Amino acid sequence: MNIGEAASATGVSAKMIRHYEEIGLIRPAGRTGAGYRIYGPKDLSTLSFVRRARDLGFSIAQIRDLLALWQDRARASADVKRIASAHVEEMKAKMRLLEEMVQTLEHLSAHCHGDDRPDCPILEQLAGGGSESCA
Repeated sequence: MNIGEAASATGVSAKMIRHYEEIGLIRPAGRTGAGYRIYGPKDLSTLSFVRRARDLGFSIAQIRDLLALWQDRARASADVKRIASAHVEEMKAKMRLLEEMVQTLEHLSAHCHGDDRPDCPILEQLAGGGSESCA
């Protein structure tokens, strides 16, 4: 397959395929005599793996580690679980931060008159001078 076909088959854009190749996340594609990239079934499996890992929010570094474990048949599943568990904890921490941001914005929005007056607790808070609490 050429890069466009590989992109369609895996859901990874051609631009991202080239990027993943440049940063060494995936091995360089084979080339035709004219220099065009060609991808085989193993390449497509790797690209699909990367796409699914990105869909789950894993970082490039985590994906690199997961790919190495996936390709190592002598791996311990505990190593994979450790990466996944650490990622879950990171996501939970992000969720807590997002919830705090939602609460702050709800509080500020509730205290904003939303009329023609120029005073606005939202802008005051963003400027760092507001008396409204951020949490």
